[in-house]
Amino acid sequence: MPSNRPSDPDLPDQDKSSGIKRRRLYGRRRGRILRQGRKALLEDVLPELRIEVRETEVGVEPIDPATLFEGPVKDNWLEIGFGAGEHLAARAAGNPDIGFIGAEHFLAGIAGLLKHISDRGLRNVRIFQDDAAVLLDALPDASLGRGFLLYPDPWPKARHERRRFLSHENLDRLHRAMKPGAELFIATDHPVYLAWAVERMASRSDFDWLAEAPEDWREPPADWPGTRYEAKAIREGRVPAYLRYRRA
Repeated sequence: MPSNRPSDPDLPDQDKSSGIKRRRLYGRRRGRILRQGRKALLEDVLPELRIEVRETEVGVEPIDPATLFEGPVKDNWLEIGFGAGEHLAARAAGNPDIGFIGAEHFLAGIAGLLKHISDRGLRNVRIFQDDAAVLLDALPDASLGRGFLLYPDPWPKARHERRRFLSHENLDRLHRAMKPGAELFIATDHPVYLAWAVERMASRSDFDWLAEAPEDWREPPADWPGTRYEAKAIREGRVPAYLRYRRA
C-alpha cells in the first residue's frame, strides 16, 4: 500500500504530498518525549501499516478495505480513538481472520499500539493517523462489521460539545459504513458524556440499543478486553457504562 516515510520519527504526521486537507482535531497530538524504541516503531513500522486517504475538492477518494491487508479477511472492525491500543490489539490477536482498523491522532497512543503489534506479531491491524470522519467517508457502504468508541474525551463543558465525536453527522457516517446488523460499542466513565451518548443514540431510528436490563450496560460483555484506562477509572471510583447498539 502507498505510504510516506516520516523524515523525523517523532513527527510522523501525514506528508503534505499525500493530498490530505487537514481538518481541525481537538485534543493532544503529542505527549511526553517518546523513548527511542517507540520512535523506531513510528519510523520503521508505521509506514507499512498506515492507511492513506486522499481528499480532493469534491471529496475523498474511496478506499477498498480488501486491499489493506496482506491476505483475505472475513470482516472489518473499526476502533475510533484506540488510546494505547490494548483493546484493539487484544481483539486482533483473538480474531486473526478479521481486519482491524484503528483511527487515532495521539502519537503516544499510536506508538503504544505499534508496540503491541510488534510484540504479538499481529498482521491484521492497520492505522489511520487522522480524523476518523475522513476515514469513514472513504470506506465503502456496508463495509464494517463492528465499531468501537471507547472512553472518548468527554469535553464536559457545554461550549465544547461540538468537539465530541458522537455527533449526528458522524453517526450518519457510521451508519452508512456499517453493515446491516453490525454492532457499535460505546464505553465511557463520564456521566456527562454518558447522558450525551444515550440522548444522541435514542434520537435515532437507525441504531437499536441492545440493552434489556440494567446489567446489560453496567457490565462489560463477556469477551471484553480491559484497558489500563478502564482499570484506573474503576480504581478511582468511576463507574464505566457499556452501551451496545445494532445498526438497523
